[in-house]
Amino acid sequence: MKSKIIRSLVPVAVLATGLAAIAVAQAPATQPAQNAVAPAVAISPPGGAPRSFADLTARLAPAVVNVSTTQKVEIGRMRRMPGQPGGNPLEELFRRFQEQQDGGEPVTREATSLGSGFVIAADGYIVTNNHVISAGEGRNKPVESITVTLSDRREYKARVVGRDPLTDLAVLKIEATGLPFVQFGNSEAVRVGDWSIAIGNPFGLGGTVTAGIISALHRDIGSGQYDRYIQTDASINQGNSGGPLFDLAGNVIGINTAIFSPTGGNVGLGFAIPAELAKPVVDQLKATGAVKRGYLGVAIQRLSADIAAGLGLPKDKGEIVASVEPNGPAARAGVRQGDVIVTVAGREVNFDNSLSYIVATTPIGSTIPIEMIREGKRLKVNAIIVQRPSEAVVAQRAGLPSDDEPADEDTSKAPGIEAAKASLGITLQPLTPVLRQQLKLDEKVQGVVIAGISPSSDAATKGLQRGDVILKIGQKPVTSPAEAADAVDAERKADKDTVLMLVQRGNTPGRYTGVKLIPPKG
Repeated sequence: MKSKIIRSLVPVAVLATGLAAIAVAQAPATQPAQNAVAPAVAISPPGGAPRSFADLTARLAPAVVNVSTTQKVEIGRMRRMPGQPGGNPLEELFRRFQEQQDGGEPVTREATSLGSGFVIAADGYIVTNNHVISAGEGRNKPVESITVTLSDRREYKARVVGRDPLTDLAVLKIEATGLPFVQFGNSEAVRVGDWSIAIGNPFGLGGTVTAGIISALHRDIGSGQYDRYIQTDASINQGNSGGPLFDLAGNVIGINTAIFSPTGGNVGLGFAIPAELAKPVVDQLKATGAVKRGYLGVAIQRLSADIAAGLGLPKDKGEIVASVEPNGPAARAGVRQGDVIVTVAGREVNFDNSLSYIVATTPIGSTIPIEMIREGKRLKVNAIIVQRPSEAVVAQRAGLPSDDEPADEDTSKAPGIEAAKASLGITLQPLTPVLRQQLKLDEKVQGVVIAGISPSSDAATKGLQRGDVILKIGQKPVTSPAEAADAVDAERKADKDTVLMLVQRGNTPGRYTGVKLIPPKG
């Protein structure tokens, strides 16, 4: 079975149905206060591991809580899948049984889920993952009720103070006083190889402690634009979501969020949101219930090996601008599509320090210098950071994807077709009015359409497919197969073995990809 990232770690069960549901499953410290868990001094032999975690665990565990939720789940009537033959006696039996039970109409059942959290203030403020207390598609809808159970088994109903889907964080509040609580530490001081302790409620078993080392820092697991995870081999399983990851001083250095697993169980690859990212978000949620972030108005891509090769630049040094929002801060500053941004506000943009993270943590209203590379030349502009709009507005500006394909047309004799096929393994056709209508493309989209693609080509390997629109080749706009062939030929003459292309699918913003040239025959 293929390994995968499992972000939702909270087991869900549907009650009173007998049916099992699919399992769906971050900074400087504050001043010590009354009931704060005192930082512990790790007892360890010189140069060795701690002899025991018991004293530290005894101090920390009372501040870790169980978070359970209740929500309504609609269970519809049994439906036959398209193309599935009918007449199955077992299917008919189940259908009749269900109709007898609910009159054939969809019914609603109650479902519960379990996760973890930790107290950050004596008066009942609690941090957990957003996905622990959310439901529905995208895990962005609130559940009906949330119960927090303390280590001494006292239970409280909790309300949501604020939640942030982008970082998968949420702050809850229970009406209690005098609670033991823990504090955020400095995750930027954490080193690979340091000890870490995870406390949580895996599989709903209750307080469980695991220990391991920090395996890696600044991990990108493909879950969002603010990926910056701490990787640990301390066992993290379903139900650990939202629980704290501690250092040996007893400070929270991360919030356990995801695992990498072929089975859903622990294989030694757990991921925690670092305190450096979490604490500013938590502070804002606690104070105002919402998060304000800096915004530049660009869509960016990592400078992967193929894209870097197409540009003749080193990989992982900067990020390429895939699109620029009209009239946004970047556009007003002079940033263009295809620019490679290498520094922002004096901070280098690289694999460990993404543009999204730098901009998001830059104060709104700041004027910052942006250094970038355009057509091999370095230049610098200044941009004013604005507040990031709501995610609904951001998504609306990005447009929606389309799965439509162009109709078959005979373009075999069109200029440049054979040249593109021989060089890239793709056949092209002009973007005619008919194709534009079939692909539901905006009138401002200009390019050439991929009519066919060789399965063995590097273009196919990179995910290009029939119906995609090539907007640029080697940073030059192309509007016909002949222009595309000339652009590819120019790249080959420049001694490049990879061609950079800007490709659009449907009305989503174009994305850059590097496609290897097919060596010439003979």
